[in-house]
Amino acid sequence: MAFTVAIVGRPNVGKSTLFNRLVGRRQALVDDTPGVTRDRREGEAHLFDLAFTVVDTAGMDEVRDDSLEARMREQSARAVAEADAVLFLLDARAGVTAAEEILAEELREAARAVLVLANKYEGEAGESGWAEAFSLGLGEPVAFSAEHGTGLDAVHAFLTPIAEAAAAAEAETAPEGGEALQLAIVGRPNVGKSTLINRLIGEDRLLTGPEAGITRDAISVTWSYKDRPVKLVDTAGMRRKTRVTEKLEKLAVADGLRAVRFAHVVALVVDATQGLDKQDLQIAEHTIDEGRGLVLALNKWDAVGDKDAARKAVQDRLQRSLPQVKGIPLVTVSGLRNQRLNALLDAALSTYDLWNTRVATPDLNQWLTEVTAANPPPSSGGRFNRIKYISQPKARPPTFMVFCSRPKELPEAYLRYLENELRHDFDMPGVPIRWRVRRR
Repeated sequence: MAFTVAIVGRPNVGKSTLFNRLVGRRQALVDDTPGVTRDRREGEAHLFDLAFTVVDTAGMDEVRDDSLEARMREQSARAVAEADAVLFLLDARAGVTAAEEILAEELREAARAVLVLANKYEGEAGESGWAEAFSLGLGEPVAFSAEHGTGLDAVHAFLTPIAEAAAAAEAETAPEGGEALQLAIVGRPNVGKSTLINRLIGEDRLLTGPEAGITRDAISVTWSYKDRPVKLVDTAGMRRKTRVTEKLEKLAVADGLRAVRFAHVVALVVDATQGLDKQDLQIAEHTIDEGRGLVLALNKWDAVGDKDAARKAVQDRLQRSLPQVKGIPLVTVSGLRNQRLNALLDAALSTYDLWNTRVATPDLNQWLTEVTAANPPPSSGGRFNRIKYISQPKARPPTFMVFCSRPKELPEAYLRYLENELRHDFDMPGVPIRWRVRRR
């Protein structure tokens, strides 16, 4: 039973608060500052017995030029065009504005099922605004409170026939392709992350432009590649912590870090014309610490002059700064010119498969016998430290349990030796590997 509901309205009327209530968690950024939401954000909503996709949109101000606000409005208009139903929020305390009258006219022309929610209706001013909302010509408005959930029963009654119609029209096809690859696109501001995703999916789904820091929320887009489901997550640009001072940017960066934590694979987008920055390395190290697969995308490759020198500089920096994960895939792309994007996705899928690698216990212990015979663990205080057994209790990332006679005396250098041999012999480049050492 799949149908889509778009939440629209002027800036700062409570759209993101309603979105968070419907999805059951604080997924969209909420702040008193107008215009916090810029891209349209999708979430899986539940309202009593109904399940549907809900879309939070940017505030639809009456702007028609080439500005950022106009591009935000265009994204919101697309969300309306693609939705099965629309929840039109207005601030009852502020009354009906001229911009809302224009928006109401557009919604009537779009021929979508629309429910007007007079939000923040509490008090005399709210009741007056609720009465004014009748003038919009979109049916009886609902006295509503996104913060407290008042009026959700009316929303449920409005959506029920739409859900029933969607269920009747939906073809009963079995899902294919297995688990969706959760691919987070991260990087510093203005390196081309949103443009990259738009080129991958073949439409201007995400807001882009020359202004740095357009993306604030972590925006997910469900898609498929080579018959495999993929959930792309665009994130806000991550600057150095010392430079992040504004509250909204702090919230946006925290949202991006959360996207990394829940991803399977992370594509770190780097501006190839600037090379690998210290902040890029910190993002990469955070990704590895979280145990996620990592792919490095050198974007704007078409603008690089000496390509061999640029590639070698990045590889050398990776080898020096991230020795704990050898073989991280390095893909040169151009989101603007739509070049080698398939290579990036192929690398992400390959990394995902490696991230899920499981090695049979007999094979591991046969390997352990050979590598410890070739290079035994160092003794401590004249006593041998015998490694007796190895197993892999989990994947995602591959995690190995080593049992030895003196766990505390097994040096990190020897574990690195085991890891290098393991990567080579079982073909596991570029993914984090975790070790647990125990006494048997």
